[in-house]
Amino acid sequence: MPLFEYECRACKARFEHLVFDRSADVACRKCGSADVVQQLSTFAVGAESSKPAPSSGSCAGCPGMQGGTCPMNQ
Repeated sequence: MPLFEYECRACKARFEHLVFDRSADVACRKCGSADVVQQLSTFAVGAESSKPAPSSGSCAGCPGMQGGTCPMNQ
């Protein structure tokens, strides 16, 4: 379940929303408008790590991987 940031075009409120289904409509929490724009996540842009990226696959270096199953997808 990814967390996305949105901005409402109607009232300019910014908010985060957990997305269970990418096709589901997202509405502003402040005014209820569905005229919202997904924003570039400041978490994704500003995140730093002293660890190198995995050498292959998106979960190659994850210590939680056991038997080829990602614990975050359960």
